[in-house]
Amino acid sequence: MNIEVIPAEKLQKSVLRQLMELYCYDFSEYTNADVDKHGFYGYSHLDVYWSEKTKHPFFIKVDGNFAGFILVSKSCKYTTNEKAHSIAQFFVMRKYRGNNVGNFAAKYIFDLFKEEWEVRVLHTNKPALPFWHKVIEEYTNDSFTLHSELNSEWDGIGYTFYSR
Repeated sequence: MNIEVIPAEKLQKSVLRQLMELYCYDFSEYTNADVDKHGFYGYSHLDVYWSEKTKHPFFIKVDGNFAGFILVSKSCKYTTNEKAHSIAQFFVMRKYRGNNVGNFAAKYIFDLFKEEWEVRVLHTNKPALPFWHKVIEEYTNDSFTLHSELNSEWDGIGYTFYSR
């Protein structure tokens, strides 16, 4: 199995938009989101990933096939480090889950941006909680800070750590 993480070019925005619909569908289980009157979830922040220098879109590919995406941002909640990056969105299609695809892709991205990182996970997203804990624990050799928060804006946990 050949796993790649590659930048999503602006000409491929329609592919990322379609994958985002699949992600939003999966994620609606945790957020109770509904489609709009046209049958789309929509993601209003997608265009900024090609217009703002602080945002970076990536595809995950397996054996040349689209398998998911990663949106990297500098929008952080738990750190004031201006160089820090965060995982804004992370998606691996169901077909590729459990095959080390997400693990490989996450670690690849952490290595790509050598700085402090932040990853946030909703408490309701039960499958993502152990996934991110394991990935970050392995990647950092158990050297991370865990943040937990419950309020009207956010109910989840966050990890902060440095690239190795």
